[in-house]
Amino acid sequence: MTSIKIKFRTSSVSTKEGTLFYQVIHEREVRQINTSYKLFPIEWDKRLAQIRLSPLFSEPRQVYLSELRDKVEDDTSRLEKIVSRLEHSAEVYTSDKIVDLFLSSSNNEGFISFTQKLISQLKLIGKGRTSETYTTVLNSFIRFHGEDDIPTKNIDSSIITKYEAFLKTKGLSQNSTSFYMRNLRAIYNRAVEKGLTVQQNPFKHVYTGIDKTVKRAIPMASIRQIKDMDLTLFPSIDYARDMFMFSFYTRGMSFVDMAFLKKKNLQNGILSYRRQKTNQQLFIKWEKPMQEIIKKYDTRGTPYLLPIIMDTNKNVRLQYKNAAHLINKKLKQLGGKLEIPAPLTMYVARHSWASIAKSKNIPISVISEGMGHDSENTTRIYLASLDTSIVDKANKLILKSL
Repeated sequence: MTSIKIKFRTSSVSTKEGTLFYQVIHEREVRQINTSYKLFPIEWDKRLAQIRLSPLFSEPRQVYLSELRDKVEDDTSRLEKIVSRLEHSAEVYTSDKIVDLFLSSSNNEGFISFTQKLISQLKLIGKGRTSETYTTVLNSFIRFHGEDDIPTKNIDSSIITKYEAFLKTKGLSQNSTSFYMRNLRAIYNRAVEKGLTVQQNPFKHVYTGIDKTVKRAIPMASIRQIKDMDLTLFPSIDYARDMFMFSFYTRGMSFVDMAFLKKKNLQNGILSYRRQKTNQQLFIKWEKPMQEIIKKYDTRGTPYLLPIIMDTNKNVRLQYKNAAHLINKKLKQLGGKLEIPAPLTMYVARHSWASIAKSKNIPISVISEGMGHDSENTTRIYLASLDTSIVDKANKLILKSL
């Protein structure tokens, strides 16, 4: 007689999710199969031994839990079929045999299908940026390997080395190839955790570091040219120029932070926001050139400060990405008109503020090497320790030079 039970193990930390596992009992021999399925105690019905669905849960959470339920049903169905097959074979078997057959059948999942499922799960739990990154990496890997799936256990150093060579033939820089390698490694490590393969360290022969990028700053003279150029006849380039200058005016604010600025972030002459990348809170004194850009555009009907996300009923992240693509395209056209040697992008505004601040002998501790440290973490440490008024004075000094 064999029994299969679904069990829930709470986390040792009361505020964190617990984990589901399966208990296989055969001839009084008990074995466990761990899963990566996470849920909170309130989401587990102990009496019925199943995941609880409730209209009180948020819609994304309900979708996530519903998908988990389907996965549990698939798993238990597979376990029951394994037991049925063993019983009909008339061979002597143990609970270890059941577990081994279940895990080996799980290990047949291909790397591409596993990644696609992982991306879907990340979307459901609100990890939109990570799911977008993994989608980009998966699409690139499919262009290299083809759409036919590959067993996860076949992901070895030979394939990964060939994939790196493929990326280099596309003209990608070392930092760009490293981006793909780091994220593909993260996906692979998740597959290892799930038991789809044993750790083979397939990334040991490829580059996964981060080189210091070549500086992309432009001098104050070029910033003045951009600011003063008459673009009346080119409204889309004018818009791109305004977004570039707003970034420069706000100490090189990144475009994603600009896109999600809300009107409520500006109060009593102070613009406050949290960086999307690091969650660090920043405060910027509101200056006249910033206000001039805001006044230029009609954002009535939206909670956003800048004319980037204009329709809250549509996908806001898609609007941000489309705007980023358009603005960088128009900035390159503007750079061409002004014969600026480096490709003009929103990032140039960020780096230029820092470089110009440094050229004016503003202390490195104030500008934190203009967000140009080897890591964002170092930059955050420097900025977090500063008196905001010092940074505001530095910004005012730079804006007066225009």
